[in-house]
Amino acid sequence: MKNSIRIAAAVATAALSFTALAACSTTSDSPSDAGSGSGSGDLGTIKVGALATPAGDILTFVSDNLAADAGLTIEFTEFTDYNTPNTALSDGSIDANLFQNSTFLETYNEQAGGTLVSAGEVYLPSAAFYSDTITSLDDLKDGAKIAIPNDPTNEGRALKILASEGLIEVTDEPTVLADITENPHDYEFVEIENATLAQAVADVDTAFVTISFALPAGLTAKQAILIEGSDSPYFNVLATSDKLKDDPRVAKLYELLTSQETKDYIDETWGGLVVPVS
Repeated sequence: MKNSIRIAAAVATAALSFTALAACSTTSDSPSDAGSGSGSGDLGTIKVGALATPAGDILTFVSDNLAADAGLTIEFTEFTDYNTPNTALSDGSIDANLFQNSTFLETYNEQAGGTLVSAGEVYLPSAAFYSDTITSLDDLKDGAKIAIPNDPTNEGRALKILASEGLIEVTDEPTVLADITENPHDYEFVEIENATLAQAVADVDTAFVTISFALPAGLTAKQAILIEGSDSPYFNVLATSDKLKDDPRVAKLYELLTSQETKDYIDETWGGLVVPVS
């Protein structure tokens, strides 16, 4: 199949414990200030919001292994959905977040009148179609029920992958079901909140789930019938507010997130399912 890779081995990371994702420093109720640290060359604390995995795991690795030597303290705030991290960043509750791709960020800014910015791409959280009943997209029957995310970015992402496999035809930049121009197999599409798609796998023929929700839900490689290729444009970015875009804490965090040490950690932990930016 085009633009796809088959998964040959079980995903070892499905058993990752959320306890490893404890906050990287003591909690504070107010946004951190640049240069709030006391030591020489200490950049201070940066508050970063993210979903538990893989972003939370990556932030924990950086905090435990790289941040101290760089004079940075990372305070990790865990979110469980895609709706609140940008709101928290906009209102100053956090200094940065790591959970979304640039298209999602642009959509948020357009819809909410936001001014959030990207500090750069960090990793691709590959998404996949999972199923309890079939082992290949070739096994999808006419009229099959397919669950996809209901947010414009990830809905378009799922539709593009199906189109790349020749199963449907879509407009150049699909974001909603109305952008399907041809559905020769009469697939029934069900739009579901991204955070609950993993629970829908048992109720449909296949569901498109991003890794941030697939791994905590225990979805395995045996259930993944197609995973998007590493040439996907949906790399997650480190986002921050416009007023902090030149903040040295943000620059240092991005440097650590894209360091060779972090790239090696990502490769060793997820074996290609999470792809570090090159």
